[in-house]
Amino acid sequence: MTTVVERLQERQPVFSVEFFPPKDDASEEVLWRAIRELEVLDPAYVSVTYGAGGSNRDRTIRTTGRIAEETTLTPVAHLTGVGHSITELRNVVGWYAERGIRNVLVIRGDPPGDPLGEWIPHPEGIMYASDLVELVSSLGSFCTGVAAVPTGHPRSPDLEVDADHVAGKIRAGAEFVVGQMCFDPEDFLRLRDRLAARGCGDVPLLPGIMPLTTTKTLGMVTHLTGIEPPASLRQRLAPFDDDPDGFRAEGLDVVAEMCDRLLREGVPGLHFYTLNRSTATRELVDRLGLAQQPQLAGAAS
Repeated sequence: MTTVVERLQERQPVFSVEFFPPKDDASEEVLWRAIRELEVLDPAYVSVTYGAGGSNRDRTIRTTGRIAEETTLTPVAHLTGVGHSITELRNVVGWYAERGIRNVLVIRGDPPGDPLGEWIPHPEGIMYASDLVELVSSLGSFCTGVAAVPTGHPRSPDLEVDADHVAGKIRAGAEFVVGQMCFDPEDFLRLRDRLAARGCGDVPLLPGIMPLTTTKTLGMVTHLTGIEPPASLRQRLAPFDDDPDGFRAEGLDVVAEMCDRLLREGVPGLHFYTLNRSTATRELVDRLGLAQQPQLAGAAS
């Protein structure tokens, strides 16, 4: 199976997408509709999260395996250290390997129920994401990715220390980095500068993009990540708080402008958080000229 790095070498810029594991059969149908609708546009890869706090592990594993077996897509399996012993982590990685999955995005993870709560490692687990990178690398020929926060992880004392931590994950063996939730292109570009200054400029760094289609989406992102959108973004969207259609149109304009700036600055690709829907992502991909096929498939909600 192709690796993320190999996919990024095929062409640039590209796009990739992220899904979360479905909670039930009905939401699984919605997810698979989105997967099929995005598959025809040939994303570089698709990833499936563990869910908040490392929950939904079984559905994550099953969904990732099904993508590997039933689609033409390159799957990336998420792996988090929250609540797992090293033995359990080894078992999950082994399951991925049995299904030919070669790409793993490792995240230490946040405490269940409170992303900003105190981190308490499993007594037989890992302490840092770099430990998890080393564990995955020791278990086979995997292409391992890690996460970075453009504005700095909430637990980091400052941006320089935060960049040191990301660089440490790269030195432990990470081959690509996804910058979580970019609201301001300058934040991402400065992160890129800090990593380049640490000798990590050759490792692909992709910004994470959330299509802003509803006020609920914006609030949910803030709650889950602990990252406050810049005041300029809130001011631009504020006139549309009671106008859903207007908010969607303006929100996608904001995101498209940000993406265009990042592409002009030479990012290798854009990583879209889809919320298990396809329409907004497809619109942005088409608008930015990132699709392999120039025409969108039939409309979807």
